[in-house]
Amino acid sequence: MDINCDLGEGLGNDAQIMPFISSCNIACGAHAGNLSIMRSTVLLAKKHDVKIGAHPSFSDRENFGRKEMFIPKAILKSKIINQISTLREIAENEGVRLHHIKPHGALYNMAAKFNDVAMAVIEAVEYFDEDLILYVPYRSLIARRLRERNMLFFYETFADRAYNDDLTLVSRDECDSLIEDTNRISKRVKQLIDLGTINTINGKIVNIKSDTICVHGDNPNVVEIVKVLSKKINN
Repeated sequence: MDINCDLGEGLGNDAQIMPFISSCNIACGAHAGNLSIMRSTVLLAKKHDVKIGAHPSFSDRENFGRKEMFIPKAILKSKIINQISTLREIAENEGVRLHHIKPHGALYNMAAKFNDVAMAVIEAVEYFDEDLILYVPYRSLIARRLRERNMLFFYETFADRAYNDDLTLVSRDECDSLIEDTNRISKRVKQLIDLGTINTINGKIVNIKSDTICVHGDNPNVVEIVKVLSKKINN
C-alpha cells in the first residue's frame, strides 16, 4: 500500500516525513510553496526514492486552497497545466519524472462532484501525454470520468480525515474532521487494509477501495503517524 503526503507547503517538516512515505504531492505555488521549495522538495524525494506528484490548487494562498471557487473550465484547466508544467520542469532538470497528479483541497473536493472541475483536471493531465496517475476519491465523479476515458488513477483514502456516510470528507469547520491520534489512525488503516472498510463520522461501516493512503503534512502529529504507518504496512 502506497503512503502519500502533501509536502512542499513550507511547513518545515518535509525532511522528517520523507523517509517514511512512498509518494509525495508537491505544492505548485498556488496554495503554498514556491520555486525554491519545489526544487528542494524534489531533491529530497529523489534522495529517498519517493515518487513525485504535482499538487495543483486553486490560486488561493489566503485560504490555503481550501475555499471553493467557481472558475470557467478553460481558465481552470490552463491554471492547472501551468502549475504541473512548473513542477515537471524542475523535476526533469533534477533528473526525475513526475509519477502522479493529486489536486489539493477544494479543487480535489470539487472535482469529486462537479463535472466541469473534474474535466478541467482530467484534460490538464491529458495535455501532458504521459502515463501520469491521478489520485482521486473512491465513488467520485472524477473517478467515473477517468474510467470512461481509460486513464490511469489510484483510489485514495485519507488516514487522518473523517468521512461522511457518502464518503465525502467531513468539513474542516466541524469538530474531529482532522484525526490526530496516532493509535486511532493506525487502527483505521489496519481496518482499511484488512477489511476494505472505514468507519464514518456517524459510526457507519462503509466499503471503500484504496490504492494509496494519505496523511496530511499539516497534521500536528504527521511525523509520528507516518513512522507508525510505514512500519505497519512494510512489515
